[in-house]
Amino acid sequence: MNNKTPLLYRICKVVLGFIFKLYYNPKIVGKENIPKEGPIIVAGNHVHLFDQCLTILSTKRYLCYMAKKEYFDNKKVAWFFKGNGCIPVDRSKKDPIAKEKALAMLKNNGAIGIFPEGTRNRTQELLQPFKFGAVSLAGKSNATIVPFAITGEYKFRSKDLKITFAKPFKVGNMTLEAANEKLYKQILKIIKKNKIL
Repeated sequence: MNNKTPLLYRICKVVLGFIFKLYYNPKIVGKENIPKEGPIIVAGNHVHLFDQCLTILSTKRYLCYMAKKEYFDNKKVAWFFKGNGCIPVDRSKKDPIAKEKALAMLKNNGAIGIFPEGTRNRTQELLQPFKFGAVSLAGKSNATIVPFAITGEYKFRSKDLKITFAKPFKVGNMTLEAANEKLYKQILKIIKKNKIL
């Protein structure tokens, strides 16, 4: 898998990134926790269509996202996801092709973005149960997991829209269950803390 930053990604980051920051006024906390090199998986909660914009604007690294294959089947938006180098994932079953593409990027010291909830959280719960994709990929590639949490509202000149990055960790000798629980608890802790503030 080629880790070279796609041209469309670079254009979108500059042009759309400027518009996004001007409109939503997001606050980025803890971006120093994102390693500047080596394989990483940036993983966090999913509340809005634009969540990946916040992570992409938080690092100079090319952050490749895994996205549901329905986006690639839709001719109106497929060009955008393909042009940005996203990896299509079939959420209806285990998708070995998507997993292999992600692993190839990580083994080439790339950066992957994943929403462990699997889809946007439209429930009243602060966080939905996590799937094991992020910790499984991290365990197989020795990638560093960088947890993040998005809180606040997406609205014009928002006063509380924030993305917070927690201390990164590696799966190491942990079981996938233990690693997934650690990731979940770290993200939930940030969400709860920011809800109180």
